Amino acid sequence: MTNTSWSLIWEDRFDGQEIDRKKWHIEVGYTGATNGEAQIYTNRSENIRLEDSCLVIEARREDYKGYKYTSARVKTKGLHTWMYGRFEARIRIPFGQGLWPAFWMMGNDKGTVRWPECGEIDIMENIGNQPNVVRGTLHGPDFYRDDSIGKDFIQSHTRFADDFHRYAVEWEPGQVRWYVDESHYFTLTPQDVPGKWTFDHPFYILLNVAVGGHWPGYPDQTTIFPQFMHVDYVRVYS
Repeated sequence: MTNTSWSLIWEDRFDGQEIDRKKWHIEVGYTGATNGEAQIYTNRSENIRLEDSCLVIEARREDYKGYKYTSARVKTKGLHTWMYGRFEARIRIPFGQGLWPAFWMMGNDKGTVRWPECGEIDIMENIGNQPNVVRGTLHGPDFYRDDSIGKDFIQSHTRFADDFHRYAVEWEPGQVRWYVDESHYFTLTPQDVPGKWTFDHPFYILLNVAVGGHWPGYPDQTTIFPQFMHVDYVRVYS
């Protein structure tokens, strides 16, 4: 951490028997249609549960309510939001063509000002056909989707799915910094984005595994199911 004065203010270590509904809302029925995703999110234990002190999100190939894939997404919206801090999770991601795991944040005013005016901070995203690459990104009113501002963090010889890694951002007034484990690999400021800086208000956290979409493409014959994202902890520091 570049700022040694960070102090822990919120965490979930997933040590209980059930997901803490005072910390997380489990989305049901969302399909990510605007991204061209192929899954539907459920709250079934087949897709989301606690296991061995981890949050487990399981992406499955199965026929369910007219969809060919199921997965899960959780968020702190309506329960916890923060403006600035260090946001960190220790995660082992899934792998395979068409998989799209993410640890990210969304502006809490989404719904009143809509996306991307609300702002989006992608702490970690991976597309399964690039197993040694994760990406950190900002989306704002004048830079989103293909025009978003981001950077890849690349491991030369090992895929991220082979082990747990710590993914974090340090978000302060006028700056967002990205980290993988001990490596600080990217920084953005208002001067680095083409338009309005919309990152000075509360955001909430999301964790999910999407299947398919315009960016990752879709599963093919090489994709093994089920796939799992294991989250050891999520921590917020001020």
